[in-house]
Amino acid sequence: MRRKDREVKNPEQIRKVLEDCKVCRLGLLDGMIPYIVPMNMAYDFDGEKLVLYFHCAKEGKKIELIRENGQAGFEMDKEISLVEGDTPCQYSCRYESIIGSGHVQLIENEQEKSEALAKIMKHQTGKQFDDFEKNRNLSHAVMVIKLTAQEYSCKSSV
Repeated sequence: MRRKDREVKNPEQIRKVLEDCKVCRLGLLDGMIPYIVPMNMAYDFDGEKLVLYFHCAKEGKKIELIRENGQAGFEMDKEISLVEGDTPCQYSCRYESIIGSGHVQLIENEQEKSEALAKIMKHQTGKQFDDFEKNRNLSHAVMVIKLTAQEYSCKSSV
């Protein structure tokens, strides 16, 4: 990271950024061409290890690309405010962000899939959903993607 003065290392600050971000941009490779898609997400974070979860349709370009190449990049951010300047080049933005890369896989195990879907719903809505445990048909309707970050960094310009 070039701007070390903006680097966030405190796990609680990183957790706050994760909690505030509801959309993560997942970057995959289509041959030599980047393919980036915004997705609703949830996370597991123990202070060091970061795992992201996404849900999507059971087929499509993302699924094909994940099956072809198990590596992905990701980015999430939270815009806080515009910083005005006297000239166009002096304008900036207050923000917090997390970027990284890691191993991405499709979750096939129904128990793990149900748990991930419940985490996604909790993160997105704040509500606890136990329906995935009770009704396996709900998890059969979608695919769940798991990204285990191999590296990541958090940045703040607040």
